[in-house]
Amino acid sequence: MARHRGYSADEDHSRRRRAQLRRRRGKGGAIAAFAAAFAILLGLGVTGWVLIDRQGGCGGQDVALDVAAAPDIAPVLTRIADDFNAEKHGVEGRCVHVAVRGVESANITYGITGTGPTMGDTDSHVWIPDSSLWPSIVTRDAPEATITTTGTSVATSPLVLTQPANAGAGQASQSPADDAAEDNDAGEPPLSWKALLAAAAERNAGYDVQLIDPLRSSSGLASLALVKEAIGNAQENQATLIAALQSLQKNVAEDESTAFTTLGGDASETVLVLPEQAAWRYSSQHPDTPAKVHYPDSGTYALDYPYIVRTEEPLLSLAADAFRERLSTSEAQARIMAEGFRSSAGEADANVLSDRLGFQEQAPQGFPTPSEKDIEELVTAWNQLKLKSRMLTILDISGSMAEPVPGTGLTRMGVTSKAAIEGTKMFPPNAELGLWEFSVKLDGDRDYRERVPPRALNTELENGTQQEVLINALAQAQPKPTGDTGLYDSILAAYREMARTYKADRVNTVLVLTDGNNDDATSISLEELLETLEEEHRTDRPVSVISISFGPEIDPEPLRQVAEITGGAAYTTDDPTEIDDIFLDSFALRINRVTGSSGE
Repeated sequence: MARHRGYSADEDHSRRRRAQLRRRRGKGGAIAAFAAAFAILLGLGVTGWVLIDRQGGCGGQDVALDVAAAPDIAPVLTRIADDFNAEKHGVEGRCVHVAVRGVESANITYGITGTGPTMGDTDSHVWIPDSSLWPSIVTRDAPEATITTTGTSVATSPLVLTQPANAGAGQASQSPADDAAEDNDAGEPPLSWKALLAAAAERNAGYDVQLIDPLRSSSGLASLALVKEAIGNAQENQATLIAALQSLQKNVAEDESTAFTTLGGDASETVLVLPEQAAWRYSSQHPDTPAKVHYPDSGTYALDYPYIVRTEEPLLSLAADAFRERLSTSEAQARIMAEGFRSSAGEADANVLSDRLGFQEQAPQGFPTPSEKDIEELVTAWNQLKLKSRMLTILDISGSMAEPVPGTGLTRMGVTSKAAIEGTKMFPPNAELGLWEFSVKLDGDRDYRERVPPRALNTELENGTQQEVLINALAQAQPKPTGDTGLYDSILAAYREMARTYKADRVNTVLVLTDGNNDDATSISLEELLETLEEEHRTDRPVSVISISFGPEIDPEPLRQVAEITGGAAYTTDDPTEIDDIFLDSFALRINRVTGSSGE
């Protein structure tokens, strides 16, 4: 039989008391332990929350954001991106990793549009060109491309006029600011677009203006717009615009490093158009010979470094927006300004863009971004004028060319030869020019004869360069006293010669200089000339006939019809002294073909 232990009442009470105390001690210990654990967890939770906030709650595979930026601003953006990546910013729980690389803005533009030379490597999720000019070109030439403008400008850098340190008669020991002050004290006007570029158009500028190739550089492209702004948009200013573009084409820097070489040279009269940041960078690298900086008094154009998104993928778009917000912070803007840029609002760091180097703290007056139409017309003009020329001039030496021109002291021949010589000087050294003379029966039964065959002006010959030989031949041209005007036969022969020797990489032209109508009884008729030209003219191998005729007895209609068939132009004037200006108008013909205008 099993035995049971019995408890007395006191023992039972005591046992119950001990058990109660044990329960109380156990409950209190559990509460204390839980409280301690909660404190620890809370502490971990707070720490964890801070980490999550700093890391954006990101992890797993990174969202790789590819940013293609203009080479001048890419280094500072890379440093900002490195810090951004280290801070572990996230989107949709994944970390964003930004990689910035420097790519020329023109390279990306032409890579997207296919309208120009490119070195490849043009794909990216974000694009930060140095100017809104480039995405404007993309929108125009490739409307199907994914280009989202965000309205954010990462930085600005206005265009300035810069000179070598030795400019101004050996005042290199002074600061550019001191030089500018002395110029003003001397009463000399400050440099301006109008003074420089309009004077260049008139070919009497005291400065040699140089810009970086507009087809590859924003500063060069914007400079063309500033040329047009300085000269004016009126149709009567077209010849002046053409002269300015021709003048600028003779002195184009291929790239920024070439321009920097010029700044370090002895060309004291050279004025380069550069972004403010480039001028600062050059002066920082050459503290002993900093560049002289001038701000055009009429205002200037500023590079604006727009933030462009080129992706529609949701995660990448969020990542792009996160980095855009970072670049807009005051801390990022300060770092950008420390590299010689201005902020998106035009603010400058006075310790960086120092007046000691000629910089001004206040942003210069700005011009609005040129329109797509203006840029298209200017690029077209630049390209057309850049094409190498090949021209055969046929010069009338009939008897009437010996008549005097009132008020000049010269004959018609003298005035025409002088204008033709000046016109020859407008061409670049690689232009191919030649000269024929015409009257009647100059070479057997032929009404024309060759004086100088077409060759590049810089070709070295036994008795000088082609240009020197050509100028000498024009200066020695003499009228044939009893000679009539064998106009139609000479035009057809010259046209056929240029068509036979056509060169596809050049603009092939026949230039007719005459003071009379066709009066050769044995020549072909006007109807035969026009029918033959219409039959032989080829749009894939065009040869244009441009004529400049003068004198009160001139009938302009035949030459107008010749010009219409060949895509040329016919100019008529009663004053031979106007030929010089008409030469400029004839250069504008290349652009007029695009805009639909024609010579008169």
